[in-house]
Amino acid sequence: MLYPKIPLAQSVLEIFKNKGIQNIVISPGSRNAPLTIGFSNNPFFNCYSIVDERCAAFFALGIAQQKREPVAMLCTSGSALLNYYPAIAEAFYSQIPLIVVSADRPHNKIDIGDGQTIRQENVYANHILYNANLQEEASDVNDTEICEAIDTAFLRRGPVHINVPFEEPLYDTVETLTVTPHFSKRTEEKKTFELTEEISSIWNKSAKKLVLVGELFPDSLESKIVEWLAKDNSVVVFTEKTSNLHHPAFVSNIDTIITPFTEEDFLKFQPELLLTFGGMVVSKRIKAFLRKYQPVHHWHIDPLRAYDTYACLSAHFATTPDEFFGVLMLKAEETESSYKKEIQNIQLYRAQKHNKYIGQIPFSDFKVFDILSQKIKGAVNLQMSNSSAIRYLQLVDIDPSVSVFCNRGTSGIDGSTTTAIGAAVASDKSTVLVSGDISFFYDSNALWNNYIPENFKIVLINNGGGGIFRILPGHKETQTFNRYFETSHHLTAEHLAAMFGFQYQKAANEEEFEVVLDKMFQQNTKPQIVEVFTPEKENDLILKEYFKKLL
Repeated sequence: MLYPKIPLAQSVLEIFKNKGIQNIVISPGSRNAPLTIGFSNNPFFNCYSIVDERCAAFFALGIAQQKREPVAMLCTSGSALLNYYPAIAEAFYSQIPLIVVSADRPHNKIDIGDGQTIRQENVYANHILYNANLQEEASDVNDTEICEAIDTAFLRRGPVHINVPFEEPLYDTVETLTVTPHFSKRTEEKKTFELTEEISSIWNKSAKKLVLVGELFPDSLESKIVEWLAKDNSVVVFTEKTSNLHHPAFVSNIDTIITPFTEEDFLKFQPELLLTFGGMVVSKRIKAFLRKYQPVHHWHIDPLRAYDTYACLSAHFATTPDEFFGVLMLKAEETESSYKKEIQNIQLYRAQKHNKYIGQIPFSDFKVFDILSQKIKGAVNLQMSNSSAIRYLQLVDIDPSVSVFCNRGTSGIDGSTTTAIGAAVASDKSTVLVSGDISFFYDSNALWNNYIPENFKIVLINNGGGGIFRILPGHKETQTFNRYFETSHHLTAEHLAAMFGFQYQKAANEEEFEVVLDKMFQQNTKPQIVEVFTPEKENDLILKEYFKKLL
């Protein structure tokens, strides 16, 4: 086996192996050659080569999303590591563990005019959990820093940065190790969770309890807890599609329910107790409602963080939802309430209005999502791009067998496709990405990837521009709007598909779309793009009219 000759590189490699970091996404370069040689020549590591560092980072993010363990990215010095930053920010807010390993010039080469050199130490300071700025010589201090960074990624669920300076020569190798690194053992503090009598009393006395569930991994909540919440008449459970939490008694179409509310409706629905868990919430309407009609108490459950999203946070329980509810169930008492029944009546009424409206609208973005909701079933990982795509998904039903993922940490459009590909590589399930056109074309380098599984599929909704800006307040049909907000275009994915070896199909109406979707799901021997064209100037009108018709 070949090892890099540089002792510091050997230490990094051995500690990574000891800590169980197997997946390494490498972007080609020279300064990182010692580590590239070491990782790629050791069968313990699964190495991927992704040229574009921005794509490499989101690819790693997708793998880490599915594996639920740290994934490392390795790059050369200079601007290379700056291209990681969008994915670093996403990982920071989505609590996904990533390890950035950036090769650097020696310290005496910084700020003297040497090529491919920037100030790399602490470059992610605002969105990183740990910075390990190593010295050039192998040492116990360096080993401790490397171990601390890796352990932090595991324990605090987020990105860390290890900056490694190397002096030339970079490509020399040896056949035996010349270092014996110092390994520290990762220890996680175990805490016993208890609920005070005051907390259980608040729960039992509250006749209007709203449970709002954000982004979660599938199967995050025990089935007995799901059933217990579903049976409580004083509890309304609002779930987003990214919560991957399902029960017939839960409400998964939040915007459909509350958008038509009057002032009287909002006051009537205002909760006494709001309990939240899971990651970021998509719905702007539920945020606006809870900020204006605040509950008396807001509790958030999360082992690590608690965002005061609604400006009324009163308690943070640093534990898992399973542990919290497991203890609460033992102290909970039945509360007489009509809270759930009233929402269920509204839900039934809205469903009738929804079905009637969907049945009469022309082919459009909304119709595309209605069809997708009927076609996507089974053991499928559904990856969603941001902007209008994830918002439309909230309005339709999704089969409980489907797992939904989206980069909601920063809600950016920049890496949706690459994240989906990384997730597809890390999962045994078929992966379907549903993407808007701007997000897809922005991230088109994602397709420059040698690891795309044969059963990976993209449904590209091409409405000729950033349709989200037609939905948001302030839309005016002007040249300025079309050029600088909507970014109107006439691009298609056909030539990209041919260049990167994807099977390509297109559709421009309901009948064509259903036919190509059926073909897409039947074929799993080559990655596919189904591009569906919808009317640029009608989509927003159809969606806005939808909320009016719910009354």
